[in-house]
Amino acid sequence: MKYYLAIDIGASSGRHILGCVEHGKLKLEEIYRFEDYLLNKNGSLEWDIEKLVAEVKAGIAKCAQLGKIPETIAIDTWGVDYVLLDGDRREILPCVAYRDPRTSLIQEEFSQIITQRELYAKTGIQKAEFNTVYQLYCDKKSDKLDGAEYFLMMPDYLAFKLTGVIKNEYTDATTTNLVNAETKTWDFDIIDKIGIKREIFSDISLPCTEVGPLDGFDFESTVVLAPTHDTASAVAACSVGDNGVYISSGTWSLIGTENLQPVLTDEALEANFTNEGGINYRFRFLKNIMGMWLLQNIRKNLGKRYSYDEMMNMAKACGEFKIIDPNSPLFTAPDNMLDAIRTYLGDAELCDEAAINSVYHSLARTYADVVKDIERISGKTVNVINIVGGGSKDSYLNELTAEYTGKRVLAGPVEATATGNLISQLLYSGEVASLEAARELVKESFDTSEVK
Repeated sequence: MKYYLAIDIGASSGRHILGCVEHGKLKLEEIYRFEDYLLNKNGSLEWDIEKLVAEVKAGIAKCAQLGKIPETIAIDTWGVDYVLLDGDRREILPCVAYRDPRTSLIQEEFSQIITQRELYAKTGIQKAEFNTVYQLYCDKKSDKLDGAEYFLMMPDYLAFKLTGVIKNEYTDATTTNLVNAETKTWDFDIIDKIGIKREIFSDISLPCTEVGPLDGFDFESTVVLAPTHDTASAVAACSVGDNGVYISSGTWSLIGTENLQPVLTDEALEANFTNEGGINYRFRFLKNIMGMWLLQNIRKNLGKRYSYDEMMNMAKACGEFKIIDPNSPLFTAPDNMLDAIRTYLGDAELCDEAAINSVYHSLARTYADVVKDIERISGKTVNVINIVGGGSKDSYLNELTAEYTGKRVLAGPVEATATGNLISQLLYSGEVASLEAARELVKESFDTSEVK
């Protein structure tokens, strides 16, 4: 039996999932899980990269304990965040997280160097305060870049810690706002304007290619590149067709369609759509909506007394709700999400159940607005929405999505990101011959239910 290991790390938790093809179906087995690697130190939000590396290695070691040695290993994570290395390949710390507020302070100054219209015309990437381009500008202003010789996106850094090989992968690199949408390489005109050294950026490599042999373990395996941006891996596992929309539902809700060419029109710019890279040079034309992040924080605010299913039922039983903008800066990293919702609404008396229900209705309504924008801007008539990822288990949100959009809605697979990661390894190994064949394998392997 050939095993493949997907290391799938989100902004709140990570998992190691072993995959194998058995009797014509892809089988998954979660073997390791970890969390709590976001730190609040001296008022700054930072990633505990030492813990991340240790947990990644611990999950790989678990494979040997189980006697299931993977042929290949691939890593995907959230986008936009990175690690800088000096000339001795040592980390330049801290590794600041994208939710840290530092980038909000430089927006006006940055716009004097390069406008959003110019950035969008070149890269097709949405404007978001947490984008890598703004983070790097903060590092330049603080002199943190002075000693940097290497730039690695988070999954590329973790692959480096496993192999000693430095590579930048395409799909995650596109989230930086520094990759030209037409040439699909680093846009050095932008990099030069910001005043960043070109030399820190290695050539961009594609998914389904090799990083290097696994180092530091008592068994042999090869680290390869998945679509290292987690949403790119999730979309790789989707097969909704030219007129379908996917919603990758997790900490973020990523709503979009798959195109062969970027959409760089004024309409797309004004609607703040992004054209992120996908597998086989496809483009993920989508919008980022703050998704389960709101419910994750509410659960924490309530002392984790309720499961997500219990919170869902509380919301469903509550007839009261008000509409919020899920992407309001108030919800980016509040001390208390419930208080932030009450502040946004100007309603200090809003009960917890109504606040939760407001999140549900607001997410579904926002999904509907985005689907209308996709139809308007792309000229497509959307006939189906496929909700994938952990959020696809939330039956109430699925039902509201169908109600607000008026579209046919499918839910599943739940493990879309890990599945997309794994099929890229199958493509690398030759166990499946093409992306189309890999997506057929996914259809045969996992249940997808229609939302009624």
